[in-house]
Amino acid sequence: MRIHQEMGSAAAQLATSLTDAQRAEMCRPLTDEDLRRDWTYVPADRAGLTFADLNRAQRKGVHRLLATALSPHAYAQAASIMALEDVLDLREGGARGRHNTDYWTVFFGDPQKDDAWGWRFEGHHVSVNVTVVGDQVAVSPCFLGSNPAVIDYRGTAVIAPLTQEAQLPRELLAAMGADCRSTAIVADAAPWDIRTSDSPRVGGAAIEPVGVSGAKLPGAAAELLRRLVDLYVDRLPAVLAADRRPDLNELQFAWEGPLEPGQGHYYRLQAPNFLVEYDNTQNDANHIHSVCRFPTADFGDDILAAHYATHDH
Repeated sequence: MRIHQEMGSAAAQLATSLTDAQRAEMCRPLTDEDLRRDWTYVPADRAGLTFADLNRAQRKGVHRLLATALSPHAYAQAASIMALEDVLDLREGGARGRHNTDYWTVFFGDPQKDDAWGWRFEGHHVSVNVTVVGDQVAVSPCFLGSNPAVIDYRGTAVIAPLTQEAQLPRELLAAMGADCRSTAIVADAAPWDIRTSDSPRVGGAAIEPVGVSGAKLPGAAAELLRRLVDLYVDRLPAVLAADRRPDLNELQFAWEGPLEPGQGHYYRLQAPNFLVEYDNTQNDANHIHSVCRFPTADFGDDILAAHYATHDH
């Protein structure tokens, strides 16, 4: 079964299970551009229904749908991040009433009837935005964060959902040599958050490529850069990731902040139609935000434009 069919089947099964009242909350029009682009990764109420609003079978249906948009390891990361809500709530003494059911699902359009439709799964530190047009699927933006980033016991991590996202860039910086490293480090202090935040369009965030070019890196460093890029692209299922890998010669890697572990830091990977941002500055640098975006494919812009050009709406 191809991915659009697998996703459509999971979405249709979930949609069929909804009561009329649930459907009224979960199903919104695809043409509601403001709502489709109103994504965020902070704790807040969203459009749609939470796990708490659904019965057991429906909750399992949401998980099946989410698993069609993510690779197995990224789905496991998302599940771990959701579980951390209860850990964070305990650390905060219940002050914000966090719970692992505080994740929303919303449909845009009707997966049972429409050729073009979409959906979003979202809550604190997870946002997966999906658009389907015929047999084409776009997953962008895809945000994963973690607070705490690491829970350890005697210096050994017990839970750390974004371990490789944290470790690989340090290995890359060490391997690239002093000259490339001085070019890659573009600021002594890291920003408080990813620079694009939850911008509905990357272009509106006016973020420019800086840092060292992949074309300048020696062999070992170039391989680490490829591994870092793959780590983010491979959040997507393999069939979707295949067409999303940028040319390393067109890629820029930038680091902001000190290199010492435990200090706030940020990095960015940027190429035509490819953007990764990672920030770990909050809560004593134990609070990660990371996003992978394909700017022309955000919210299905590219496949929807082609669809609208040939269909009346």
